[in-house]
Amino acid sequence: MAASPAIPGLIFCFAAMVLLIFVSVSVPTWSEVSLLNVGPSGSGQLRYGVFGFTGSQTHIGYQFTNPHLNSTILHNLSKALILHPIAAGISGLAFLFGICGAGYHRAGTVFMTLLSALALLATLIVWIIDIILFGIARGRYRDDGTPAQYGNGNWLTLGALLALLLGFCTSACGIFGRYRRRRDTAY
Repeated sequence: MAASPAIPGLIFCFAAMVLLIFVSVSVPTWSEVSLLNVGPSGSGQLRYGVFGFTGSQTHIGYQFTNPHLNSTILHNLSKALILHPIAAGISGLAFLFGICGAGYHRAGTVFMTLLSALALLATLIVWIIDIILFGIARGRYRDDGTPAQYGNGNWLTLGALLALLLGFCTSACGIFGRYRRRRDTAY
C-alpha cells in the first residue's frame, strides 16, 4: 500500500466521527441515545439530548423541565452542546484528509493530524460541558426524589474523545512513515 502509516489514524478518525454523529442525533431525534435519563425506566422516562428532550421540538439550547434548573447559565450550557455536531464535522474532514494521505500523499496525513487535534479539543470541551451540565441536572433531580442517571451519549462522547486521541497520536506518527512506492530494480 502506498501510505500505510496513515491507516491507523484514518480508522480512529472514522470511529470518532461515527460516535459523534450518533450523539448528535440523540433525543428528540433518535430516542436510543440520550445524555440524561430522568424517571423510572420505561416509556414515561424523560430523556435529554443535544437538541432537546423527549417530546420537545429540535432546537439549539433548551430549558429543563425542573424549575430549579432554569437558569441562564444552564440554558447557555445547553446551547454549547452544538459542539457535538461541529466536532463530528471536523472528524469527518480529518477522515477525508486521511483518505488522501492513505491513497496519495503525506500532506493528507499532515492535515488529518491537524484536524484530528482540533476535533479532539472540541470533543474534550463538549464532554466536560456534558458532565458538568448533566451532573448538575442529575443532582437536582435526585434532590427532588426523582431517579436520574447519565445516558449513553456521555459515554459515546468519551469513546469519541479517546478515538480522536489515538487518531491524533497515530496520524502524527504516520507523518514520518514511508510514502514512496518501492521501485522494482529488476531489469
